Amino acid sequence: MKKLMPTALRFTLGALVAMGVCRGWYAQEQKIDANERARVEIMLQDIHDALKKNYYDAAYHGLDIDARYKTYLERVQKSETLGDAFRTVAAYLAGLDDSHTYFIPPRRSYRAEYGYRLQLVGDACYVTQVRPETDAAKKLRPGDQVQSLDGFAVNRKDLWQLEYYLRQLAPKPATEFTVRSPSGEVRKEQVLTKYEPRKHLQDITTAGGINDFLRLGLEEEEQRHALRQRYAEQEGVLIWKMPSFTVGDDEIDRMMGLARKHEILILDLRDNPGGYVSTLDRMVGSFFDHNVTIATQVTRKGDKAQIAKSRGKDIFTGKLFVLVDSGSASAAELFARIMQLEHRGTVVGDRSSGLVMEALYYPFHTNGDIQVFYAASITSADLRMADGKSLEKVGVTPDVVVLPTGSHLAEGQDPVLAKAAELAGIKLDAAAAGKLFPFEWPPI
Repeated sequence: MKKLMPTALRFTLGALVAMGVCRGWYAQEQKIDANERARVEIMLQDIHDALKKNYYDAAYHGLDIDARYKTYLERVQKSETLGDAFRTVAAYLAGLDDSHTYFIPPRRSYRAEYGYRLQLVGDACYVTQVRPETDAAKKLRPGDQVQSLDGFAVNRKDLWQLEYYLRQLAPKPATEFTVRSPSGEVRKEQVLTKYEPRKHLQDITTAGGINDFLRLGLEEEEQRHALRQRYAEQEGVLIWKMPSFTVGDDEIDRMMGLARKHEILILDLRDNPGGYVSTLDRMVGSFFDHNVTIATQVTRKGDKAQIAKSRGKDIFTGKLFVLVDSGSASAAELFARIMQLEHRGTVVGDRSSGLVMEALYYPFHTNGDIQVFYAASITSADLRMADGKSLEKVGVTPDVVVLPTGSHLAEGQDPVLAKAAELAGIKLDAAAAGKLFPFEWPPI
């Protein structure tokens, strides 16, 4: 299925290694054996073949992709650890500097829970959540401004690089912070990672893999709960918290039916990473009495307009406010920008992430007695908006910019939703707004 959701984001792997993100971690990785090295060589070959066949730019942004493959194959052959080999595969794709083209390594035998969530507000990085009963809960607090993370001065580009590296490629036993509290106190903290053991995903098609299959089902149930649609009704206004664009038409239609019972809709797309093209089409078509061009897809086969068909009598005709922040990506950004270009709604919040391409997901597995599953996301199209511009690396600038402060975050307040409510003509202060959709940690 075509998607507009960056599971992992832009990064410069060579720079991260050179600057020592993983100091003290290499020594804890096991040495790679001959069989593991051979599997990684197959992974690199599979991804190289898929990239050559499917990447939207046949010129690969000027890179000699075959020469690059040979270089990185040699590096895999010289890798000393399995983690080092995975990082090399990721670095092979990193040269394209493309938010939707990346390596998804095999699932580890553990899950690393860092115990904190970070978010960019304007150009500053803040701790927004800490998980109870973790080391982070003892040392970090919501509203702490992150001045450095593992020695990096975190900004809009660096945070995505670091999070992909630390969460996907090289989970660490500890993270070093320098933070500044809302009161101005600067302190250094070392936050220990909590590890949850779990099985590698192997062959889920055989009787021997039935436990893996059941485990996957449980994890999918947890994800569905976290991605459910939430809403609140306030004085003739529907406030809809939409966590992603990965829902079916029936669910979109259900929520739009509810919206049509109100004069005003506040659609909260903050921290929404995007999702499926089909969901975006359905959403856009639900707000216009005519067909609307979402974007022009620029592919290696030529340009093609992506058009959302109007839902006719089932559209929402009331007033619309769309909330975005630095966590709004891909389809969420496209939706917000379309509302601006078509003068259909008012966008409120912070500048979005600027991670806007169209990609396809390519799953792979190695053959043999042990099957190892891995994947790649490969960009199939660049997207040009109706004004001829791309949102990639640019993002959407809100019509009304509202940036929470460290004090807002520390007190659990939501000034962005409060401002949208004010524009909608209802009373909802920042403290009350912050209680409408409480953050939920996924089960460990």
